[in-house]
Amino acid sequence: MSTYNPLSALLIFLGFSILIYLLFRPAKGWFWIIKNNYKTNEKIVIEDILKLLFHSEDDGKILNTNDLTRLLNFDNALILASIEKMTANSFISLEGEQLKLKPLGREYALRIIRMHRLWEKFLAEKTGYDKSEWHGRAEQKEHELNAEETNLLASKLGNPQFDPHGDPIPSKTGEMQTVNGVPLTTLAVNTVGKIIHIEDEPDIIYKQILAENIHIGSHIRMLENNSTRVTFFSEGEEFKLAPIVAGNLTISILKKDSINEENIARLSNLKENETASIIGISKESRGENRRRLLDLGFVKGATVSIDLLNPLGEPNAYLIKGTAIALRNNQASKILIKKNN
Repeated sequence: MSTYNPLSALLIFLGFSILIYLLFRPAKGWFWIIKNNYKTNEKIVIEDILKLLFHSEDDGKILNTNDLTRLLNFDNALILASIEKMTANSFISLEGEQLKLKPLGREYALRIIRMHRLWEKFLAEKTGYDKSEWHGRAEQKEHELNAEETNLLASKLGNPQFDPHGDPIPSKTGEMQTVNGVPLTTLAVNTVGKIIHIEDEPDIIYKQILAENIHIGSHIRMLENNSTRVTFFSEGEEFKLAPIVAGNLTISILKKDSINEENIARLSNLKENETASIIGISKESRGENRRRLLDLGFVKGATVSIDLLNPLGEPNAYLIKGTAIALRNNQASKILIKKNN
């Protein structure tokens, strides 16, 4: 015959009460955490879909449901639920399998793109993160801010019109500057231009561009353009790219007599016993790094020469204003010079 044990009953009651508390306590209970996490995931999925549809439509492509499940790294059920919700909220229209943005969806997509590009600008100007990390980190941060916080970020950055890759940043009313340029692959031999945009997707191609040390804002002259190779001269160097890589560079065509690109070089190309005058600092050098170079004396008109070459390759010491300054090749490549005869 079993006997009733008040202590055991009390312990069971306390254990059950603690479990209920952990599950349902306000804000931090497991139930609310799971529920809020689902809502967060749903918000991210919706925003990523809208952004993807925006870019695709701008490229003249119409995506369908299968495209989204293939291109987005989310659970298919969550993608389908998000599509249903966006349709109900008049963000998108579903015509058969094809998905098209409605005005409300396009407006929402522009807000996300604005946040993304502002974060890239912030990461470039205010942090020490390498440019290979800007896009990925901005992808995470773009979902965090509301409209007021986004406007504060824009104000802190001086309301920029372009991100560090040359993409236009939508204003708070959704207006964007036009990028007036053509793909590098369309240029004829001997055409002179300036790199005004570097596409950062897909990631594998962007990393190839970074490895080549190609800079936005650089003047170029086309040397060779065919189905297998694109070769151009820029800042004292020749660059050879596969056409699929070259297609991610946008060029603003310049008049041939507007610049003399043969006289522009990078400090990293300076040879021993040569002297040069500083022309300026590339747009690739930003924020604190740019200010440091200016403080060290790398200002327009200053004379520079090599003080000491490192037998291991880098850093090398450059003599400027009577002071030897050690720079790595990556730093020196962002300082533009005109070699003295």
